[in-house]
Amino acid sequence: MRVIASSIRKGNIIERDDGQLYVVLSAESFHPGKGTPTTQIDMRRISDGVKVSDRFKTTEQVERAFVEDKEFSFLYEDGDGYHFMNSDTYDQVQVSKDVIGDQAQWLQEGMKVMLSMFNGVAVAIQLPQRVTLEVTETEPAMKGQTASSSYKPAKLSNGARVMVPPHVAAGTRVVIQTEDGSYIERAKD
Repeated sequence: MRVIASSIRKGNIIERDDGQLYVVLSAESFHPGKGTPTTQIDMRRISDGVKVSDRFKTTEQVERAFVEDKEFSFLYEDGDGYHFMNSDTYDQVQVSKDVIGDQAQWLQEGMKVMLSMFNGVAVAIQLPQRVTLEVTETEPAMKGQTASSSYKPAKLSNGARVMVPPHVAAGTRVVIQTEDGSYIERAKD
């Protein structure tokens, strides 16, 4: 299926002229004041994991491969990779570490994710947009600091490091955006 380059998003699978399939790691559109708008696409070849960058005119056509998105639940991680189960059929799928990449830190047991399957192999993962975790350590709040001041570093229960507002203390549950690891709000629970 041919689509315009500016509609390509992270996680999409595209087929390049060489006949190989690539998973999109990032896609960014540039609109210069003068000249043609372009879309920069960073991708990884599925067959061997080689990373490639391409620049397209935003109106240029790109071949998007047909992949099936299925919902899976995260089970566990071991030396072989990450294991997921299809909730409908109870089929289990193993996904390699290079497909998950740096998103692995946000995986939680039982978490529902979308896996893009191509010929029975998981080629991309889409996590929920938000995840709730507990702050395990951070600097104590200073009196007189307002919420509009700078953020402070904090360590979460999964080991990830994020920046949080000064009023957040250890033991507080916070909502984090999985795409970039940014703090959104305190958890409502």
